[in-house]
Amino acid sequence: MTTCCEIMMRAVAVNVLAVICLSGRPGQADETAPARAPTDSVDVVPQVFQQRCVKCHGKGGRVEGKVKLVDLKSIDDLVTKPALVRNLIEVLDTGAMPPEEEPVLDEAMRTTLVARLRKVLHVAVSSQTELPRAPIRRMNRFQYNNAVQDLFQLNVEVFPLPERMLREYGDYFQPQTGKMPEKLTAGCRPLGKSQMIEKCLTGVTPFPQDLRAEHGFDNRGDHLSLSPLLLEYFFKLSRSVVDSADFNPQTCGIWQEFFVWPAEDQAAELATVIRTRLNKFLAHAFRRPAQDALLDRYTDFAMQQVHMGQSFTDSMKSVAAAAIASPQFFYLYDQDGQDEKRPRRLDDFDLASRLSFFLWGSLPDQPLLDLAANRKLHDPDILTQQVQRMLRDRRLKRFCDSFPAQWLQLERILSSAPDPKRYPQFYLRAERFHASMHMLLEPLLLFETVLIEDQSILKFIDSDFSYQSDLLEAWYRDGSQGEAGENLTINFRRVPITDRRQGGVITNAAVMTMTSSANHSKPIARGAWVASVILNDPPEPPPADVPPLVAEPANAKTLLTIRERFAAHRKRADCAGCHRQIDPLGFALENYDAAGIWRDKYNNGRKIDASGILFARRKFTDIIAFKDALLVEKKRFTTALASHLLSFALGRDIQVEDLLALDHIVRQTAAADYRFQTLIKQVVLSEPFRR
Repeated sequence: MTTCCEIMMRAVAVNVLAVICLSGRPGQADETAPARAPTDSVDVVPQVFQQRCVKCHGKGGRVEGKVKLVDLKSIDDLVTKPALVRNLIEVLDTGAMPPEEEPVLDEAMRTTLVARLRKVLHVAVSSQTELPRAPIRRMNRFQYNNAVQDLFQLNVEVFPLPERMLREYGDYFQPQTGKMPEKLTAGCRPLGKSQMIEKCLTGVTPFPQDLRAEHGFDNRGDHLSLSPLLLEYFFKLSRSVVDSADFNPQTCGIWQEFFVWPAEDQAAELATVIRTRLNKFLAHAFRRPAQDALLDRYTDFAMQQVHMGQSFTDSMKSVAAAAIASPQFFYLYDQDGQDEKRPRRLDDFDLASRLSFFLWGSLPDQPLLDLAANRKLHDPDILTQQVQRMLRDRRLKRFCDSFPAQWLQLERILSSAPDPKRYPQFYLRAERFHASMHMLLEPLLLFETVLIEDQSILKFIDSDFSYQSDLLEAWYRDGSQGEAGENLTINFRRVPITDRRQGGVITNAAVMTMTSSANHSKPIARGAWVASVILNDPPEPPPADVPPLVAEPANAKTLLTIRERFAAHRKRADCAGCHRQIDPLGFALENYDAAGIWRDKYNNGRKIDASGILFARRKFTDIIAFKDALLVEKKRFTTALASHLLSFALGRDIQVEDLLALDHIVRQTAAADYRFQTLIKQVVLSEPFRR
């Protein structure tokens, strides 16, 4: 039976679609024009598809890219296919379609098609009754370390974390000041071997590092499984934490209030003391008040330990270990409403947990739990205030230790090894200390600065400052080593960037080095990196039977450039589509060699051609013009970064149902001059985050 809501939704869809089909001159939709009957209109979108697209997408049974358009008779046929509409918008807007061998689509017509398809997408997504769910997921080991550390108020790490790449010296990270210092000292855990030695609980061994999802992060629910072996390890891990010799009154901030019998009240009833302490402890560990039945079980367990002859302290250690071995501790999930078909608001405790794991990678603190208990956190004004508070807290360092390195895929620099004969200056101390240690830290420090100082996210494309060491300044100047020093700690200073060949994250030496082979730049790898990281549009993996690009023989009579050698490679029909997308992005960076050092010519003397066309509409001649083209497309970059942030916050990939929320996030961020903290606040206030 058709409901009133369904009838109203259909009426809205008909009216909107009529406006779409009857918009005025090309590239401009007249949203104020009265809607006429569909029979009086011309369905431009299906008409163009029938004329230009069906030859490859459905006619005669030929279906390229699994996209069939031959059956598309009216624009109404697209309303029920939002994923297809999204893909059509992407390929048209980026110039990926029509393919190079087909006539170019008139720019005015392209603009009209994209504008109308966007409205179709809005109607299609608005009619969705369900939103993608944030999946139940286990804490990764970075989150587990932080959560245990905060639960017990430890002043040491639980176990070493090599994935935390940027090591801080001298407490330079002070977000409450809103300013980064002019000079600072930092180091790199994975690349500075001795820096793995830090204050941790002795005898506590971490479980294996969780792998990142492809084009994603290491907190994805579909990747954080729990095998029986790992479940058993969690039990052992929990005991090793509380039994560590370093787990004592000097390292544990709740030692006196939780593990020690109250000296001032020797006559206190044992069950009352235990239950009172567990009430607060479990509420923190499980991120919501403990139900009476749960509290009874934990209290009875502690009482049994005491009656069996254990000391009060050891009994409380046992119950604490049981808590951090519980799935209620190390699993993140919405605790009610899982079977509901319609999207619902998160309750305030779930919202507090989602917020704290997004920005702090850990448990909610007491202010968040108190607001949740009073059912105030969901209020947009209060939620915004809490985000602002959290952005000024030192625990924000955990966000900076987790998100940017994964977003920028910087783990790839760890295995980079430029040819030592060609780049001897890269190897500062054999087997131990390489220039990559300096390179890796530069974009991470830029990220922290833009965040703490609430600068524009466009600085990631083209910044007027950077943090550089003596080595990096020399590296960018002439490729020399400079004063590298022999210490594993590096002194950085904030320097102005006047040469726009530097600045931002794209032309950083780390990115250039990690997307190269030992001797040669790899424009395809660089283009794929830009497409994935900066534009959030990762290319499909290459066909399995594509042969590698063969190096040109040293005695070759015709000296070809890499661009010329790739020209033949692109002739394959199954390769051309992706190469059309990523080649301009990669060749724009060809002036940077295999170690990120500027060059004007190849070794064979041929001049480097870094020109290209971005999105089939923005021509550029060099890296500076390429940055300018990206800045013109700033809303596209903002959408990409917002998508990365929202995916990281929710622990899942972005679906078509999220697109309206992303559009709103981008509009609000643009209105605030693209300030980073505004972007984060809008992610938190978005519908996907709060549902």
